[in-house]
Parts: sequence; structure tokens; C-alpha cells
Amino acid sequence: MNDVEFSPFLLSLAVQFHVTLKHLVLITRMAELKITVDDNPDPESIRLLISNLVEYNNDRQLEKDEYQPLAILLRDPNNTIVAGLVGKTQWGWLFISHLWVTQVLRGQGYGRQLVLKAEEVAKQRGCSHVYLDTFSFQSLGFYERLGYEVFGVLKDFPPGHKRYFLQFLNIERRINQPSG
Repeated sequence: MNDVEFSPFLLSLAVQFHVTLKHLVLITRMAELKITVDDNPDPESIRLLISNLVEYNNDRQLEKDEYQPLAILLRDPNNTIVAGLVGKTQWGWLFISHLWVTQVLRGQGYGRQLVLKAEEVAKQRGCSHVYLDTFSFQSLGFYERLGYEVFGVLKDFPPGHKRYFLQFLNIERRINQPSG
């Protein structure tokens, strides 16, 4: 930090506004900063950004910004995956990021079984709610039949379609319902 010189005026402002020397150096060097675009970012750069954001989040709330991945898979006798659900649990919520069932098994209840199993695991992990998104060309009706409700819509994404954001509040009520 010795290579940066400050004018008396800048130093007086720093004292007046309680700016630390570290921040004063950062402010001075901001003129040297440049924005770059990387179409193929280094995974380490992405990890750095995410870890800094997680650290920021953790400093400002009671619950730590930690998640646990979840994968529920349906396999055939050859151990080939024929359906599956991917998501994560975090802050008392299950997020379902992907649900896929091979074409020949669709409409036979496997998607429902995967979602219900994910909700069961989420409850065991201390979660109370679920959120996910789907597109107008995918399975909005499927999720609505499971009791999920739309809380947001992104129009024309992708062009000519909609992206729906859904939630299911209080998974406890479904898990405690008698089967039938």
C-alpha cells in the first residue's frame, strides 16, 4: 500500500467519512479496474465468485448458506437410468432443478413417485416447502395436479413460450395424508 500517494484533501475526506486506508487504496485503484467478458469461464473463477457471495450471505443472516444436493434415480434391470430428479435442499426448501422420465415410461406415475420421494427426503432434511420451474412446453399440468401453485411467469422465454415458477408450501401436509 506504500506505492499509492494520497492528496491532503483526499486524506481529510477519508478521516471525515471514516474510510480505512485499505478502502482508500481500493477507491484510488478503481480507475485501473476493467470489465472483461469470458464466454468460457475458468471453474476456479466461478468458485471464487460464488464463495465470496456465500461468505457475504453468511455474514448477514442466521442460517448459513449451505445446501445439500439431491438425486433420485429410477433404474432398469441393467442399471440404466430411465428417469430421475435432481435438486438441492437449502434454507428449509427443496429446489427441484430437473425431472426427466424416458418417453416410454411417461404417464405411468414414475414422475409423481420421484417428486413425492424427493419431498419425503426433503422433509427428513428439515425442509417445509418446495420450489421449481418448468416451461409451457413441458409439464405445468403435471405439477399443478400435484398441488404446486404458480407464483411467477417469465413470458417469451424461450421465445414463443413461458417459464413458470411454482411452489408447494407445507410438504408436511402431503406426507401426513393417508395414502390412497
